[in-house]
Amino acid sequence: MPTALPLRLLQLITGLFLYGFGASLMIRAAIGVAPWDVLSQGIAAQTPLSFGLATNAIGALVLLLWWPLRQKPGVGTVLNVMLIGPSAQFGLWLLPPAVGLGWQLAMFCGGMLLVALATGLYIGARLGPGPRDGLMTGLHARTGWPIWKVRSLIEGSVLLLGWCLGGNVGLGTLAFALLIGPLCGMTLGWFGIGRPAPVVPAAGRQPQSP
Repeated sequence: MPTALPLRLLQLITGLFLYGFGASLMIRAAIGVAPWDVLSQGIAAQTPLSFGLATNAIGALVLLLWWPLRQKPGVGTVLNVMLIGPSAQFGLWLLPPAVGLGWQLAMFCGGMLLVALATGLYIGARLGPGPRDGLMTGLHARTGWPIWKVRSLIEGSVLLLGWCLGGNVGLGTLAFALLIGPLCGMTLGWFGIGRPAPVVPAAGRQPQSP
C-alpha cells in the first residue's frame, strides 16, 4: 500500500473509476446486477435520470444519512459519490450490450472481478469509506446488530425497492451476493488491508525470533 498522499489519491481515483466501469460491464451482460445497481436502474427507469446520475443521487442521499449516525466522511467518501456514477455512464456509452449467453457470462464475470479489484484499490487507499459502507458501519454502531445482519437488511431493502421500480434482478444478482465478499477479501489482502501491522521493538531490545 502506498503511503505518499499523491499515490494514495491516484490509487483511490483509479479504484473508483474501475468500480463504475465494472458495474457497466455487469449491466451490459443483462443477467442481473448488484443490489445498489438494481436500485439505480430502477430510479433511471422511473425518472429522467441516467444510470450514472441516479448512482450519484443515491450516494449523496446515503451520505446525508451519515449525519444522524455521527459518521465522518473522508475525501474518498466524497470522491466515491462524485466519480462512480460518471465512470459507469462512460462504460455504458462505450460498451455494446452482450449478445449470446457466452458473452453475457464473460462480461458479467469480468465486471464482477473488476469491481472486486476496484474495491481493494479504493479501500486500500485509506482515504475514507464509501457512503454505503459508512451507512452499514454507522447502523452497526448505533444498533449493536452484527455487520452481516445490518448489511443484509440494507441490501435486501435496496434490492426489493429497485426491483419494484424496474431494476434488473437475475442470476447475476445472486452470484454477486455470494461471490463478491470472498473476492473482495482476496483483493483487500493484495493492498494490505487485514494484515497485522509490523511489530516495532522497544528501544534497546531486539525482536524475538519466532
